Amino acid sequence: MVWTVLGYAVLTDLATALGAVPFALVRTVNERWQGTMTAIAGGMMVAASVFSLAEEGLRFGSVWLVAAGLLAGAAFIAATGKWLEHNDLPFEHLTGSAARQSWLLLLTLFAHSFPEGVAIGVGFATGEFKTGLLLAIAIAVHNIPEGLALSLPLRAKGVSVAKCAWYAVLSSVPQPIAAVPAYLLATAIHPFLPFGLGFAGGAMIFLVIQELVPDSLARTTRSETAWGFMAGLLFMMVFVSLMQ
Repeated sequence: MVWTVLGYAVLTDLATALGAVPFALVRTVNERWQGTMTAIAGGMMVAASVFSLAEEGLRFGSVWLVAAGLLAGAAFIAATGKWLEHNDLPFEHLTGSAARQSWLLLLTLFAHSFPEGVAIGVGFATGEFKTGLLLAIAIAVHNIPEGLALSLPLRAKGVSVAKCAWYAVLSSVPQPIAAVPAYLLATAIHPFLPFGLGFAGGAMIFLVIQELVPDSLARTTRSETAWGFMAGLLFMMVFVSLMQ
Protein backbone atom coordinates (compact mmCIF):
# COMPACT_ATOMS: atom_id res chain seq x y z
CA MET A 1 0.00 0.00 0.00
CA VAL A 2 2.93 2.36 0.66
CA TRP A 3 3.95 2.21 -3.01
CA THR A 4 0.33 2.76 -4.06
CA VAL A 5 0.10 5.89 -1.91
CA LEU A 6 3.41 7.17 -3.31
CA GLY A 7 2.36 6.44 -6.89
CA TYR A 8 -0.90 8.34 -6.65
CA ALA A 9 0.83 11.24 -4.88
CA VAL A 10 3.39 11.48 -7.69
CA LEU A 11 0.58 11.56 -10.27
CA THR A 12 -1.14 14.42 -8.41
CA ASP A 13 2.17 16.31 -8.50
CA LEU A 14 2.63 15.81 -12.26
CA ALA A 15 -0.94 16.96 -12.90
CA THR A 16 0.11 20.47 -11.84
CA ALA A 17 2.19 20.82 -15.03
CA LEU A 18 -0.99 20.62 -17.12
CA GLY A 19 -1.77 24.16 -15.94
CA ALA A 20 1.06 25.44 -18.14
CA VAL A 21 -0.17 23.71 -21.32
CA PRO A 22 -2.48 26.54 -22.54
CA PHE A 23 0.52 28.88 -22.69
CA ALA A 24 2.09 26.78 -25.42
CA LEU A 25 -0.37 28.58 -27.71
CA VAL A 26 0.42 32.05 -26.35
CA ARG A 27 3.66 33.59 -27.63
CA THR A 28 3.66 37.05 -26.08
CA VAL A 29 1.56 38.87 -23.49
CA ASN A 30 1.23 42.66 -23.52
CA GLU A 31 1.41 44.83 -20.40
CA ARG A 32 -2.36 45.17 -20.04
CA TRP A 33 -2.93 41.44 -20.25
CA GLN A 34 -0.09 40.82 -17.81
CA GLY A 35 -2.00 42.82 -15.22
CA THR A 36 -5.29 41.08 -15.96
CA MET A 37 -3.71 37.61 -15.86
CA THR A 38 -2.06 38.40 -12.53
CA ALA A 39 -5.43 39.53 -11.13
CA ILE A 40 -7.07 36.30 -12.37
CA ALA A 41 -4.37 34.26 -10.64
CA GLY A 42 -4.99 36.23 -7.44
CA GLY A 43 -8.71 35.54 -7.57
CA MET A 44 -8.08 31.83 -8.10
CA MET A 45 -5.72 31.68 -5.14
CA VAL A 46 -8.09 33.49 -2.76
CA ALA A 47 -10.98 31.24 -3.79
CA ALA A 48 -8.85 28.12 -3.29
CA SER A 49 -7.80 29.42 0.13
CA VAL A 50 -11.34 30.09 1.33
CA PHE A 51 -13.52 27.52 -0.43
CA SER A 52 -11.05 24.64 -0.38
CA LEU A 53 -8.28 24.96 2.22
CA ALA A 54 -10.01 26.81 5.08
CA GLU A 55 -13.29 24.97 4.55
CA GLU A 56 -11.51 21.61 4.49
CA GLY A 57 -9.59 22.59 7.63
CA LEU A 58 -12.87 23.26 9.45
CA ARG A 59 -14.01 19.75 8.61
CA PHE A 60 -10.92 18.27 10.23
CA GLY A 61 -10.92 20.31 13.42
CA SER A 62 -11.38 23.52 15.41
CA VAL A 63 -11.93 26.94 13.87
CA TRP A 64 -9.22 28.21 16.24
CA LEU A 65 -6.63 25.87 14.72
CA VAL A 66 -7.60 27.01 11.23
CA ALA A 67 -7.46 30.68 12.32
CA ALA A 68 -4.04 30.14 13.91
CA GLY A 69 -2.86 28.54 10.69
CA LEU A 70 -4.15 31.46 8.63
CA LEU A 71 -2.26 33.95 10.78
CA ALA A 72 0.90 31.83 10.75
CA GLY A 73 0.75 31.54 6.97
CA ALA A 74 0.35 35.29 6.57
CA ALA A 75 3.26 35.89 8.96
CA PHE A 76 5.39 33.43 6.99
CA ILE A 77 4.85 35.33 3.73
CA ALA A 78 5.40 38.71 5.43
CA ALA A 79 8.70 37.54 6.94
CA THR A 80 9.83 35.82 3.73
CA GLY A 81 9.00 38.93 1.71
CA LYS A 82 11.13 41.11 4.00
CA TRP A 83 14.00 38.64 3.81
CA LEU A 84 13.85 38.60 0.01
CA GLU A 85 13.86 42.42 -0.05
CA HIS A 86 17.26 42.38 1.66
CA ASN A 87 18.54 39.41 -0.35
CA ASP A 88 17.89 40.09 -4.02
CA LEU A 89 17.69 36.54 -5.36
CA PRO A 90 17.14 36.37 -9.13
CA PHE A 91 14.38 34.17 -10.51
CA GLU A 92 15.16 33.06 -14.05
CA HIS A 93 15.86 36.38 -15.84
CA LEU A 94 13.85 38.37 -13.29
CA THR A 95 15.26 40.62 -10.57
CA GLY A 96 13.92 43.02 -7.95
CA SER A 97 10.20 43.01 -7.17
CA ALA A 98 9.37 40.68 -10.07
CA ALA A 99 11.79 38.06 -8.75
CA ARG A 100 10.53 38.48 -5.18
CA GLN A 101 6.92 38.02 -6.30
CA SER A 102 7.82 34.88 -8.24
CA TRP A 103 9.74 33.39 -5.32
CA LEU A 104 6.88 34.11 -2.92
CA LEU A 105 4.33 32.58 -5.29
CA LEU A 106 6.40 29.41 -5.68
CA LEU A 107 7.12 29.12 -1.94
CA THR A 108 3.46 29.67 -1.07
CA LEU A 109 2.23 26.90 -3.37
CA PHE A 110 5.10 24.72 -2.15
CA ALA A 111 3.97 25.14 1.46
CA HIS A 112 0.35 24.67 0.38
CA SER A 113 1.18 21.25 -1.09
CA PHE A 114 2.25 19.71 2.22
CA PRO A 115 -1.26 19.48 3.72
CA GLU A 116 -2.56 18.15 0.40
CA GLY A 117 0.05 15.38 0.53
CA VAL A 118 -0.94 14.69 4.12
CA ALA A 119 -4.59 14.54 3.05
CA ILE A 120 -3.78 11.90 0.42
CA GLY A 121 -1.94 9.79 2.97
CA VAL A 122 -4.71 10.13 5.54
CA GLY A 123 -7.31 9.28 2.89
CA PHE A 124 -5.67 5.94 2.16
CA ALA A 125 -5.07 5.38 5.88
CA THR A 126 -8.82 5.32 6.51
CA GLY A 127 -8.82 1.73 5.29
CA GLU A 128 -11.15 2.55 2.41
CA PHE A 129 -9.17 2.43 -0.84
CA LYS A 130 -12.00 4.25 -2.62
CA THR A 131 -11.71 7.18 -0.20
CA GLY A 132 -7.99 7.57 -0.83
CA LEU A 133 -8.42 7.19 -4.59
CA LEU A 134 -11.20 9.76 -4.86
CA LEU A 135 -9.23 12.20 -2.71
CA ALA A 136 -6.10 11.74 -4.87
CA ILE A 137 -8.13 12.30 -8.06
CA ALA A 138 -9.76 15.41 -6.62
CA ILE A 139 -6.38 16.87 -5.62
CA ALA A 140 -4.88 16.00 -9.02
CA VAL A 141 -7.70 17.81 -10.81
CA HIS A 142 -7.43 20.68 -8.32
CA ASN A 143 -3.70 20.94 -9.08
CA ILE A 144 -4.35 21.82 -12.73
CA PRO A 145 -5.77 25.31 -12.03
CA GLU A 146 -3.10 25.74 -9.35
CA GLY A 147 -0.50 25.14 -12.05
CA LEU A 148 -2.38 27.66 -14.17
CA ALA A 149 -2.37 30.20 -11.32
CA LEU A 150 1.40 29.78 -10.96
CA SER A 151 2.06 29.90 -14.71
CA LEU A 152 -0.10 32.99 -15.37
CA PRO A 153 2.20 35.61 -13.78
CA LEU A 154 5.40 33.73 -14.70
CA ARG A 155 4.45 33.43 -18.38
CA ALA A 156 3.37 37.08 -18.35
CA LYS A 157 6.92 37.98 -17.29
CA GLY A 158 8.48 36.01 -20.15
CA VAL A 159 9.29 32.69 -18.44
CA SER A 160 9.14 29.84 -20.99
CA VAL A 161 6.26 27.34 -21.07
CA ALA A 162 8.64 24.48 -20.24
CA LYS A 163 9.98 26.38 -17.22
CA CYS A 164 6.42 27.24 -16.12
CA ALA A 165 5.55 23.52 -16.25
CA TRP A 166 8.72 22.67 -14.31
CA TYR A 167 7.99 25.20 -11.57
CA ALA A 168 4.40 23.97 -11.42
CA VAL A 169 5.60 20.42 -10.77
CA LEU A 170 8.19 21.69 -8.28
CA SER A 171 5.48 23.56 -6.35
CA SER A 172 3.68 20.25 -5.70
CA VAL A 173 6.71 18.10 -4.84
CA PRO A 174 5.69 18.11 -1.14
CA GLN A 175 2.66 15.99 -2.01
CA PRO A 176 4.54 12.74 -2.66
CA ILE A 177 7.04 13.65 0.08
CA ALA A 178 4.31 14.07 2.71
CA ALA A 179 1.85 11.40 1.57
CA VAL A 180 3.71 8.29 2.73
CA PRO A 181 4.72 9.57 6.21
CA ALA A 182 1.13 10.81 6.65
CA TYR A 183 -0.17 7.38 5.71
CA LEU A 184 2.17 5.72 8.19
CA LEU A 185 1.52 8.22 10.97
CA ALA A 186 -2.08 9.14 10.20
CA THR A 187 -3.33 9.14 13.76
CA ALA A 188 -0.46 11.33 14.96
CA ILE A 189 -0.63 13.85 12.10
CA HIS A 190 -4.41 14.11 11.81
CA PRO A 191 -4.84 16.77 14.56
CA PHE A 192 -2.43 19.10 12.74
CA LEU A 193 -4.35 19.12 9.44
CA PRO A 194 -6.58 22.10 10.32
CA PHE A 195 -3.52 24.21 11.15
CA GLY A 196 -1.65 23.09 8.02
CA LEU A 197 -4.57 23.80 5.72
CA GLY A 198 -5.12 27.19 7.37
CA PHE A 199 -1.41 27.99 7.05
CA ALA A 200 -1.51 27.40 3.29
CA GLY A 201 -4.66 29.50 2.91
CA GLY A 202 -3.31 32.40 4.96
CA ALA A 203 -0.07 32.39 3.00
CA MET A 204 -1.89 32.57 -0.33
CA ILE A 205 -4.33 35.30 0.73
CA PHE A 206 -1.55 37.48 2.14
CA LEU A 207 0.54 36.96 -0.98
CA VAL A 208 -2.33 38.02 -3.22
CA ILE A 209 -2.99 41.20 -1.25
CA GLN A 210 0.67 42.13 -0.78
CA GLU A 211 2.09 41.22 -4.20
CA LEU A 212 -0.35 40.20 -6.93
CA VAL A 213 -3.02 42.90 -6.61
CA PRO A 214 -0.53 45.82 -6.50
CA ASP A 215 1.34 44.31 -9.47
CA SER A 216 -1.89 44.04 -11.43
CA LEU A 217 -2.89 47.63 -10.60
CA ALA A 218 0.50 48.84 -11.84
CA ARG A 219 -0.07 47.22 -15.23
CA THR A 220 -3.75 47.76 -15.97
CA THR A 221 -6.81 49.73 -14.80
CA ARG A 222 -8.48 49.27 -11.43
CA SER A 223 -11.63 48.06 -13.18
CA GLU A 224 -9.78 45.39 -15.17
CA THR A 225 -7.92 44.29 -12.04
CA ALA A 226 -11.20 43.95 -10.17
CA TRP A 227 -12.94 42.05 -12.98
CA GLY A 228 -9.91 39.81 -13.50
CA PHE A 229 -9.86 39.01 -9.79
CA MET A 230 -13.59 38.26 -9.83
CA ALA A 231 -13.24 36.02 -12.88
CA GLY A 232 -10.48 33.99 -11.23
CA LEU A 233 -12.37 33.76 -7.94
CA LEU A 234 -15.62 32.63 -9.56
CA PHE A 235 -13.85 30.09 -11.77
CA MET A 236 -12.07 28.48 -8.83
CA MET A 237 -15.17 28.62 -6.60
CA VAL A 238 -17.23 26.73 -9.20
CA PHE A 239 -14.35 24.33 -9.84
CA VAL A 240 -13.93 23.51 -6.16
CA SER A 241 -17.69 23.04 -5.67
CA LEU A 242 -17.86 20.61 -8.59
CA MET A 243 -15.01 18.56 -7.13
CA GLN A 244 -16.72 18.12 -3.76
